[in-house]
Amino acid sequence: MTEKIKFYFDPICPWCYQTSRWIKRLEELGEVELSWGVFSLEIQNLGKEPEELQVAHSRSALSLRTAIKIRDEAGEKAVGAFYSAIGARIHDQAQNPKERETVVGALTDAGLDPALADKAEADDATWDAVIAEHKQIAERTKAFGVPTIVLDDGEGPQLFGPVVYEPPDDDDEARALLEHTVWLTRYENFAELKRERTRPLELESVRQARERRRKRLEEEAAQQKG
Repeated sequence: MTEKIKFYFDPICPWCYQTSRWIKRLEELGEVELSWGVFSLEIQNLGKEPEELQVAHSRSALSLRTAIKIRDEAGEKAVGAFYSAIGARIHDQAQNPKERETVVGALTDAGLDPALADKAEADDATWDAVIAEHKQIAERTKAFGVPTIVLDDGEGPQLFGPVVYEPPDDDDEARALLEHTVWLTRYENFAELKRERTRPLELESVRQARERRRKRLEEEAAQQKG
């Protein structure tokens, strides 16, 4: 039976991007029907994190607003194509998600009208829609981050994850991960399953972030010695 899944995303999250690559492959295989929901890490973490991290999260605002405009004008599949395209630009190519060129380029990559970015930014209702959609999923299911999947086309049980280092490169493995994920999500006695992340993601965005952090720590250490 084809699972109808609503996938909530924030383009800034590399883990969410990796999970989306798995779920998109399942869509290609006919295992799932996807709809897409926006989730703002900026809103979720507002007032809970250092200022610099809030600023980093805000980089996805234009992407999220553009996703809303795409859904209104071109439908769910177009949102999925846009998310795949902007995810590749942000995480595989380490482009800045806050830059207009990144969003416009992703629209072009997805075969969509580049003017949708301008239309989204000019329409205050797109940000209102992002806020409303984020609050709705956070309040209804207690979702706290991405990737978040909701079964039954967004009306069923919800799960944070699965969080994967890489999308499975074997289709049978991808199907098995879906089967187990859905089973756990529907199993009402299941509360939580988590383990330590043992290795970094092999994405250019993550590699560059590690390098920036290393340089910053070295500069701070040098200043303290001086």
